[in-house]
Amino acid sequence: MNRDVTVIGDGAMAAVSCKILSGNGLRVCLWSAFEDHARQIRLTRRSRFLPELELDPAIRVTTDPAEAFASAKMVVSAVPAQYARSVWEKLKPHCPAALPICSVTKGIENGTLLRPSQVICDVLTGSPGGPWPLVALSGPCIAHEVARGLPATAVAACPDIALARQVQKAFTAPYFRVYTNADVIGVELAGATKNVIAIAAGVLDGLKAGDNAKAALLTRGLVEITRLGLALGGRAETFSGLAGLGDLVTTCVSPHGRNRSLGQAIGQGQNLQQAQTAIQGVVEGVATTKSVLELARSQGVEMPIAKAVGDVLFANLSPRKAILELMSRPPKSES
Repeated sequence: MNRDVTVIGDGAMAAVSCKILSGNGLRVCLWSAFEDHARQIRLTRRSRFLPELELDPAIRVTTDPAEAFASAKMVVSAVPAQYARSVWEKLKPHCPAALPICSVTKGIENGTLLRPSQVICDVLTGSPGGPWPLVALSGPCIAHEVARGLPATAVAACPDIALARQVQKAFTAPYFRVYTNADVIGVELAGATKNVIAIAAGVLDGLKAGDNAKAALLTRGLVEITRLGLALGGRAETFSGLAGLGDLVTTCVSPHGRNRSLGQAIGQGQNLQQAQTAIQGVVEGVATTKSVLELARSQGVEMPIAKAVGDVLFANLSPRKAILELMSRPPKSES
């Protein structure tokens, strides 16, 4: 395959996307919004967000949208959820009509409560449900491990399975296995909501609450995620698959996960600002917590763990009191 692919973004997931795609023989261009970082990548072939990965010298790096889209046959959007709209508004005049886009972003936009693919579609067509060939790629793939070529998996989600298979083919590598799924709603919601539960998992780690507590959190957290996902049109099997349970487990246990790490710092006594300052890169779960709680309220869905995370992050509830409140809820049937 000798096609041109443009990766939008300069973070860790953008870097590993470049690694996989260029390794598969595709001509890759990386677009960054920041000239200083683009210059650094050109000189060192490394993103400051994933310095252990040296990018192929053949990968072009630019801040010029016209150059980025000039020969692109597919685009990978690796922009944090809360910045996706402003970035794509800048790129829109240069994006050819019906150019296939693969979003690897995990989050929910504050205010609009739109998923990443919906945000891109809203910018490009004027409607979150407008006609545009979009695929969501998500799953348990910590960037630091993919950078080392360790085995990882993901799901390419799109109602148009033929398009999902194009992304599957582009990203499949000996160390990176991609499955297809028609449930883009479930895949994107799972990828976003698991970050909220991962913050809670980090809090437990910071408090040294133990493995029993972590197991209970993951299990009941998955119940909450699934409950919200079903209310919004996702499929139950998606949440028990790679994009749901798989990504949840990875994010809650990996020492590299920014959301878990932020939660751990808070569990150890730091406030939100201190914890965020110490972490390089965007911690998507913080903003996503606000959106998830709004979505839950709008759907009448009960999400006690997500609410506890929100109270700890934004209402100064102590982590220990949050756990006590969760453990003191009225007894009920598991199902």
